[in-house]
Amino acid sequence: MAVRLSGVDRHLSDTTHMLAHRAQSGEWGRALVDMKLDLSFIDGFENLSEEMLYARGVEMVCNKAPLRVLPGQLIVGSATLAQATRHTVPVYLSGKLPWSSTSHITLGFDRVLHTGYRALREQIRERLSRPDVTSETVDYLNSLMLCLDAANIWHQRYLDLLDDLIASSDGEEKAGYRQVRNALANVPENPPSSFHEAVQSLWFMWAFQRLCGNWPGIGRIDEMLGSYLRHDLESGLITLDEAREILAHFWINGCEWIGAPDPFNGTGDGQFYQNIILGGVDVDGHEVTNEVTYLVLDIIEELHISDFPIAVRINKNTPEQLLRRIAEVQRYGGGVVSIYCEDTVIAGLVGLGFPVETARRFTNDGCWEAQIPGETCFIYTCIDIVMLLQQTLGVTGDDQPADFSDFESLYAAFRERLNSAVSSFHTYADDFPRNYIAERGKPLPSGLIDLLTNDCIEKGLGYHNKGARYHFCAPHASGPQDAANILLAIKKMVYEEQLISLPDLVDCLKHNWAGHEPLRHHIISSVECYGNDSPCADAMTRRVLDDFVAAVERIPERNGVMRPAGVSTFGREIGWRVDRGATALGTLADDYLACNFSPTPGTDRNGPTAVIKSYCSMNLVRLPSGAALELKLDPRTGEGEAGLDALVGLLRGFERLGGFYTQVDVVSNDTLLDAQQHPEKYLNLAVRVSGWSARFVTLNQDWQNMIINRTQQV
Repeated sequence: MAVRLSGVDRHLSDTTHMLAHRAQSGEWGRALVDMKLDLSFIDGFENLSEEMLYARGVEMVCNKAPLRVLPGQLIVGSATLAQATRHTVPVYLSGKLPWSSTSHITLGFDRVLHTGYRALREQIRERLSRPDVTSETVDYLNSLMLCLDAANIWHQRYLDLLDDLIASSDGEEKAGYRQVRNALANVPENPPSSFHEAVQSLWFMWAFQRLCGNWPGIGRIDEMLGSYLRHDLESGLITLDEAREILAHFWINGCEWIGAPDPFNGTGDGQFYQNIILGGVDVDGHEVTNEVTYLVLDIIEELHISDFPIAVRINKNTPEQLLRRIAEVQRYGGGVVSIYCEDTVIAGLVGLGFPVETARRFTNDGCWEAQIPGETCFIYTCIDIVMLLQQTLGVTGDDQPADFSDFESLYAAFRERLNSAVSSFHTYADDFPRNYIAERGKPLPSGLIDLLTNDCIEKGLGYHNKGARYHFCAPHASGPQDAANILLAIKKMVYEEQLISLPDLVDCLKHNWAGHEPLRHHIISSVECYGNDSPCADAMTRRVLDDFVAAVERIPERNGVMRPAGVSTFGREIGWRVDRGATALGTLADDYLACNFSPTPGTDRNGPTAVIKSYCSMNLVRLPSGAALELKLDPRTGEGEAGLDALVGLLRGFERLGGFYTQVDVVSNDTLLDAQQHPEKYLNLAVRVSGWSARFVTLNQDWQNMIINRTQQV
């Protein structure tokens, strides 16, 4: 029976709430250890290949890493080494950390969950049996087998610990440990036979990656787990309440790095790329939404855990019940639940050359860029469109202040600079992924990633060595909407109203508008901007974006590297703002410009519907890597049934207009400002930053101000 507490239905047990509190308080994160596991103590380490040395490091971690099993836990397996939170493999070589780890990827958990590690062993053995296998390939494949053996060591250590706990306990505690051991004994070496085993298997596979430093996304958890739950429900082996309790412990375990020493220099504590996808269609076009979908939403609403950012794939057939449930969770804040309009994403991937069945499998990279899970080696790079325009004008750099006779001459010079930047990107992309770690002179070892990435075993090559099936090097435009707004301001003030010459305007910008406040405020108040459903502003934004995409699409694929375009900043607008300088839109050198594909802060004045219309008027299908729209809503927006209906309408409108991705944060600026002054009162206040959520008080002041500066829509 659900109990209503603070406006949220309480379904979960006191024990589960207690464990959630311990995790969210940072108890486990503060207990992380740096064990100084050093490979140089291995006899003959200098004669091992780097792949085999990496595998020996994984083996060392699995033999030595501390274990954690607590009374009442239903899912076990902990990433307990501090260096893993710093994006490194947590082993040393002669006192130094030799390898960074891998992120921006969602691995093939969906595939291996259903087959177990044993299928990977069989695949490796079959590959080794072929007569054409080289000595280098044999060494590489044997290193993968050693990684699987290491996983078994870690697994057996947990079983042994559970045996000890069973022997030393009694009553409910003994029964609990026995239940956990039964769920773990068979998996992940073998396919799961129950919902509890499936959840434990997925967690153990993912935690193993995390233990060894990798930060993968998890993927479509309701599609992976739904059939196991349905079978157990129909067989009477489990109830929904029991299933919710088990799944909640997956979420609680995901908080285990809260409280770890800040590896992100004040940019937020939730950046481990552990994103999860819900809903959408399967490869055959059938709706995935099932009981697990709703259990996940129940759990994050009740426990308010923000460490697994959720993205729900919606389409025209998405059940109204699901949209309403999403809105109910969103209005409690935290920015945890975001939205993909999957028809747009799928169409973009099909346009990139994927069969529709493959495109329907899309997840994200642990942030929000789209990729095919378990098959994609991915990286993105940002091209600062605002800086290119400022250089064209002569505001930044060594160029003389520009003096173009008409607007089209100015735009042509800007487009030429844009094309040159994209051309340089294509040269860089030709050597991806090897150039990504070129300073090492050799590919980064990545055996654990390789095991869950098609076609590394088949090719006998690692993820960073062209082993994956697909390679995405994605060019992202940063600030095309800012650039469009600036161009509109110049067009209006210089060429149409002739209020100032272009050289004089550039001089104003070089001096940060000093002495020209009346003109600056006139521009701010009179120029139409992207985000207001303005035909003029949206047309200019499309023009800038389409020119960028056209330059990208001239080489959609070369050297086996696909180049899906996107739009993003991921917070870079903070560091860029001084170098970009003042702009013709009236912004000063230290002002925040747009985040991702959201409006320039403060310029969107016609409400959230107008923002969505402007965003959706872009040709988003030509951005298969993604483009995020942030919406910050006043909490009053979602109050009562009318507020809930309004949120549902906003989501449905986003889908019908063909959006790509939006992240909704329901939080008031008054709360954020108070949290700046009294952080001790708001330790678990979560906000959406970009592709991740973070506790607001873990952001430094610049990042906090960036969140506050976003337009609050009512």
